[in-house]
Amino acid sequence: MASSATPKKKKKPAVEKKKRSIPGRIKLIFGLFFLFVALFAGISFISYLFSWKGDQSFLDTELSTNLANPDIKVDNLAGKAGAIISNLFIYKWFGISSLILVALFLLYGMALLGLRFLPLLRTSKYGLISMIWISVTLGFALPRGAFQYGGGHGISMAEWLTALMGSAGTLAVIIVSGLAYLVLLFRLTPDHFRRPAVTRFVAPVPDGEANAEDEFIITDRSQDENLIQEIQDKNFSKQIDDLDLVHVEFEPEGKMDMKAPMGDYDPTLELSGYQFPGFDLLRDHSIGHPKVTDEELISNKNKIVETLANYKIKIEKIKATIGPTITLYEIIPAPGVRISKIKNLEDDIALSLSALGIRIIAPIPGRGTIGIEVPNRKPETVSMQTVLASKKFLENDFDLPVALGKTISNETFAFDLAKMPHLLVAGATGQGKSVGINAIITSLLYRKHPSQLKFVMIDPKKVELTLYSKLEKHYLAKLPDFEEPIITDTQHVILVLQSLSAEMDNRYNQLKKAEVRNIKEYNDKFIKRRLNPEKGHMFMPYIVLVIDEFADLIMTAGKEIEIPLTRIAQLARAVGIHMIIATQRPSTNIITGTIKANFPARIAFRVPSMIDSRTILDSPGANHLVGRGDMLVSMGADLIRVQCAYIETDEVEHLTSFIGNQKGYPMAWPLPEPKTDGQDDPGEVSMDKLDELFEEAARLVVTTGQGSTSSIQRKFSIGYNRAGRIMDQLEAAGVVGPVDGSKPRQVYYHDLYTLEKFLNQRS
Repeated sequence: MASSATPKKKKKPAVEKKKRSIPGRIKLIFGLFFLFVALFAGISFISYLFSWKGDQSFLDTELSTNLANPDIKVDNLAGKAGAIISNLFIYKWFGISSLILVALFLLYGMALLGLRFLPLLRTSKYGLISMIWISVTLGFALPRGAFQYGGGHGISMAEWLTALMGSAGTLAVIIVSGLAYLVLLFRLTPDHFRRPAVTRFVAPVPDGEANAEDEFIITDRSQDENLIQEIQDKNFSKQIDDLDLVHVEFEPEGKMDMKAPMGDYDPTLELSGYQFPGFDLLRDHSIGHPKVTDEELISNKNKIVETLANYKIKIEKIKATIGPTITLYEIIPAPGVRISKIKNLEDDIALSLSALGIRIIAPIPGRGTIGIEVPNRKPETVSMQTVLASKKFLENDFDLPVALGKTISNETFAFDLAKMPHLLVAGATGQGKSVGINAIITSLLYRKHPSQLKFVMIDPKKVELTLYSKLEKHYLAKLPDFEEPIITDTQHVILVLQSLSAEMDNRYNQLKKAEVRNIKEYNDKFIKRRLNPEKGHMFMPYIVLVIDEFADLIMTAGKEIEIPLTRIAQLARAVGIHMIIATQRPSTNIITGTIKANFPARIAFRVPSMIDSRTILDSPGANHLVGRGDMLVSMGADLIRVQCAYIETDEVEHLTSFIGNQKGYPMAWPLPEPKTDGQDDPGEVSMDKLDELFEEAARLVVTTGQGSTSSIQRKFSIGYNRAGRIMDQLEAAGVVGPVDGSKPRQVYYHDLYTLEKFLNQRS
């Protein structure tokens, strides 16, 4: 007899969650603990320098009995514990150099609280070495007395060295070890004390790609660490990270030869350990939300039919398609009914349904029906997690995939930003524009590796995009001397747009030399190793420029913003530079005809008037939206109604923290220095009439090691054109090198002493 038992459903295998980083509250607790240790030790050590005589009697007696005796007082501000700790570290161990430990604990605490000023490992290593060296030096140089400046350790080591090598030998050891310490700390080489020589670097490329006379000019390096870093900067990270054997030989002429197995270049290998964020960082906001009931559907259908019948309009058929926010009722009118007659009843139908935001589509393109969009009484929230986990988003082959939300038919709406090629987002305040921007950025972060995508973020309001500053060493691009990763100053915005324009020109030159038409063909050719890095070729990441409040920039800078922006919009598509600009003021003086002509893809959230809707979309409709993420997306002739996916601020914070806590690049991806009018031909710069700030600017670039026009502009509070002329004069004088794409200018002088000799000779 056949069994009637229902077969059990197989359980879905549990999805293994990605390893999470250390929770923020644990880091906060340890950070506060280290700050307490630094503060307590600092008070103890500094107080000990003044109170050690008065506390000596306490320290010389039996501590176990004195600690519990309330009648015994000490002068140390940190109490008995402070006196004991200070005596241990300063008197018995390392002397006054123990204060370095206070600085290290302070550094650890600040780093755990998110304020990292110096690299922890390197600073700890050299801090401890300097503490020991200072202790021994003070123990040798100062006579031993009641107060031991070098501590017991320093005095003991100095006495041992003196007994072994004599006073002169000990002094020599201290001096030489101090110089060696400085060499390691500042990574000095003999070339830092003379004008840099030139060497040739020949890297392995496929047969037939490099000519015998081709050579890549770099400043002379004598340490293999610096050589490997130079290689990695030129996108040779695969050859370094993925080799079974790397053979490096240094010849008298300074040539280097690398022999390694070759394969396709992989740009992700430099951050091979990077983990993409998991969906567990986001929440499912759609859980528990009510659905549209049959009662609501039938009621709306009857009211629509009744309203049309009142105006002698008969319909043959009506059906409903339920979406998260809107239900689309499609009607087929009886023969002879004019479509315009139904279109004119928009307000009457809205009145009968007691609904806000009725929109009539007459007719629906390609379907032969008339659509009436009616807001649901209880709209459903579309979760960003659901949209990103959809098959349509995960399995597409877009170059820059974006999942924006769900359509009326409850399908995930995804598109390729690379084919837009630019996007205009507009809508009234509080209608979901900022959430839409977050949804676009989040989509790209979930699909693109840091080596494949860079963002340039501009936020005049200074509050909308600040969370993304944590991505500085992974996904952000900026001018090298800019301190803040998110651009907020209008003058800096002008420089960034000019820099992007220069980057666009550089990329077009590379495409021309590579004999390809667009960035996709170029990168494919580079990955197949058919382009020679010695000729300046490198893997090009996509660049997405995000401007949050475009109206503020236009109101303050006008043409200075619009002209470079328009040039980028017209030309940058082929080289992988795309723009997303958002504004809450959709007026014609902000969204000009020039802007609209170059932004065919547009998103409109709810606006108060039909005029605003026409300004954004060239058609009405955005004025009938219901808000809360309800939007119209225009991609040419068609308008698509989409409910934007919802992502909260704390979800964005979790996402950026997850990425920011991983190992990143040493710095943000550098943009090239913007060109001024005289920068193209510095050889024609007159050196007879130098700018009065020439010498000060020369000292600045030598001190900082960065030759940058914008840094001169900021330091001396001068205009960008004057700063550019000074930089041209510095280049013509041989203080800095020429502009080299996105790399910072090379500074030829490594110390002020050599520079001053040069300046004195000129005067």
